[in-house]
Amino acid sequence: MAVRAYWKGSLKLSLVSCPVLLYPASTSVDKTRFHMINKETGNRLKQQMVDAETGDVVESDQKGRGYELKKGEYVEVDKEELEAVQIESNHTIDIDGFVPRDEIDKRYINHPYYIAPDGKAGIAAFAVIRDAMKDKDRVALARIVLTNREHIIAIEPLGKGLLGITLRYPYEVRDEDEYFDDIKNPKISKDMVELASHILDSKAAHFDPGKFKDQYEDALKTLVRRKAAGKPVKAVEPEERPDNVISLMDALKQSLKGRAPAKRSAPARRAAHRPAKKAHRSNARARKAG
Repeated sequence: MAVRAYWKGSLKLSLVSCPVLLYPASTSVDKTRFHMINKETGNRLKQQMVDAETGDVVESDQKGRGYELKKGEYVEVDKEELEAVQIESNHTIDIDGFVPRDEIDKRYINHPYYIAPDGKAGIAAFAVIRDAMKDKDRVALARIVLTNREHIIAIEPLGKGLLGITLRYPYEVRDEDEYFDDIKNPKISKDMVELASHILDSKAAHFDPGKFKDQYEDALKTLVRRKAAGKPVKAVEPEERPDNVISLMDALKQSLKGRAPAKRSAPARRAAHRPAKKAHRSNARARKAG
């Protein structure tokens, strides 16, 4: 069954314009989803909005939107006031300019869409815009209104059509310095870096999403099938995480050879310390019992 277009309008480059359709390029329809149910009756549950202070159920005609000015204090904004600031869609993707593909920061990438010509009338203009971008290896930056908000969209050729990716605004992207400033710069030997480089070379590959496997999704589907068939479900025991210290250099060397590095035995003083603790606890219990 053909997917319904998410947006319909025109793509405009200066005085050149063509009718286009926008389709979501990703979907979560096939993901396993669960509903909240009553364990006694097996019936599905429905949610109700409850006043956080009084605990009373709030009916639909009493619901409103509020912006929190400070803790527990809200300013109410009604539907008509929101509509007054919403940007009216002119159903046009206005291309503002073209930028080199590698200049787009991946953190700004948001949702992908397929852009296809709408009907035969604008195919020539669509092809001209698409092929011009192929020749220049540049990405178009344009503006589009989706769900009453204006978005920046990056457009590039993809096969016979175009790929549009909405971009985040700067206020939506966190500053990396908040997370990286405290990272220390340890002294790493040149040998270690060279070994790591060899490991990278040995694992060199090409991007192939066909090899991606969602193991959790597969496990969920198996779980549901077994439960529906009345079969028992066995819990998988978690793997034990190694707690022994391993030499970084040894780990690099063994990784290059394709096998796990040997674990170092725990220091003698650490092993000797544990029985002392147990003895101490036993003496304490004896004193308490006496």
